[in-house]
Amino acid sequence: MTTSISELIAEKIDAMPASERKAAQTLIANYPLIGLRTVAEFSTQAGVSSPTILRFVSRLGFQSYPDFQGALQEELAAQVQSPWNRASTIQTAKDGPVFPLMEAAIENIRETFQHLSAQQLDDVTDAISRNRARIYLLGGRFTDPIARYMAAHLKITRPGVTHLTGQESHWRDHLIDMGKKDVLVIFDIRRYQQSLIRFAEKAQARGVEIVLITDQWLSPIARFARHVIAGRTAVPSPWDSSATLFLVAETLIAEVTRKLEKSSADRIRDMEKLRDN
Repeated sequence: MTTSISELIAEKIDAMPASERKAAQTLIANYPLIGLRTVAEFSTQAGVSSPTILRFVSRLGFQSYPDFQGALQEELAAQVQSPWNRASTIQTAKDGPVFPLMEAAIENIRETFQHLSAQQLDDVTDAISRNRARIYLLGGRFTDPIARYMAAHLKITRPGVTHLTGQESHWRDHLIDMGKKDVLVIFDIRRYQQSLIRFAEKAQARGVEIVLITDQWLSPIARFARHVIAGRTAVPSPWDSSATLFLVAETLIAEVTRKLEKSSADRIRDMEKLRDN
């Protein structure tokens, strides 16, 4: 699988000058559609010059703006593929690996963490570790088990953790208590769930800091998110694999536990005492 444009941005953004970083942030917030517009339209929305957009595209490794747009169009097509579409394109090589899905999942993990910067990880860890923040977690049809898994661990590590469950109307009931100090962690992969997008927009309007954990094609929730972690999910199967997203969640759990070492140790000890009584 070729490296996605969002992965290239995550890999290179720390080395970009401020003007190119603005272009990158504008693209991530409007992914991928702003990149399919003209250079002039892209530059206007980003608030930078047209030559800056061309330098940004060149930094990502593209020879020309049309080449860049061609890559985005391929990603857009991949975003909307159904399991049936994917099933029709899967080819099994006779001399390939015995367990091709396992090999692909391992490669997905390797590539995801290669493009995940230490700064990204630190920023998300800091957000989830803030003492006064309430942490809300939510996922879609196939990703909510990851949100539930992460919430179960974080509840042991720190107070104020809520896994949003049930119908969309139930999630909205929590909005009244959500504000600028709080963090919403959302898991969303293709074909992106409209109810999650609506909820993220409402939460962001209330000042909630959103952490999006998504696939390499980026959920539309990226335009509302302060932090975006993109994990690879495509495998030789009609279904996407969530193995990488689970490992991202486990990595964040470990980092938060380490950052809150003393308070989490005290909390775990008190929990154990309560269980023994």
